[in-house]
Amino acid sequence: MSDSAAGMKIVVSSNGPYYVRGGVPLFRGEIVVNDAAESVGWRELERIATGESYALCRCGHSSNKPLCDGTHFSIGFDGTETAERTPYTEAAVCTTGPGLKLLDARKLCAEARFCDRGGGIWNLIERCDDPDTLALVEEESALCPSGRYVTCDAETMAPHEPALGPSIWLIEDPQLGVSGGIWVRGGIPIESADGTPYEVRNRVTLCRCGASKNKPFCDGSHIVEKFQGR
Repeated sequence: MSDSAAGMKIVVSSNGPYYVRGGVPLFRGEIVVNDAAESVGWRELERIATGESYALCRCGHSSNKPLCDGTHFSIGFDGTETAERTPYTEAAVCTTGPGLKLLDARKLCAEARFCDRGGGIWNLIERCDDPDTLALVEEESALCPSGRYVTCDAETMAPHEPALGPSIWLIEDPQLGVSGGIWVRGGIPIESADGTPYEVRNRVTLCRCGASKNKPFCDGSHIVEKFQGR
């Protein structure tokens, strides 16, 4: 946990919302695409006013999105957490390219598609002796909201993480016409409903459509569900 995230926490409640504590700033942001319809960046849309503590809808059915309104009770939401607790570096597959390693934990994919440019980050890593390719690999990895991808120094394994201030972004995906997951940035601790902490990471995405098979994390199910989070 970073010093700037001190006092902040997200607690996953049993079959209920995410309880956010410590004055975590809440934003809505969208995926930016280029003329080739490739994901290339992020755009902040608005900051959402909140109190020191607030509850974010996790079932996807609140009439007061993004905040919880208790609908999870009436629909019998099953929010059972199914995500593995294996540390990221143990769960990720490592690919070594010239001067760079790429870690990839496929189960964390939130389907934001930043990794698709140039033939795919999984192919580009093999050609990192080219400076432009190296820069693209680093960029695609850093833009990944879920932290599925992390680039590392080939010798020391020191991760190359983007500098993200502690905040929460509600992802909008205008290209697909859906709302995505909850992007937790800057090393904010997340605690399971049973009180067990998840591994603190610089960036993760939490499910807010209620349909993920990897709860509490987003697995891209919002696309199939055509989830609308506004």
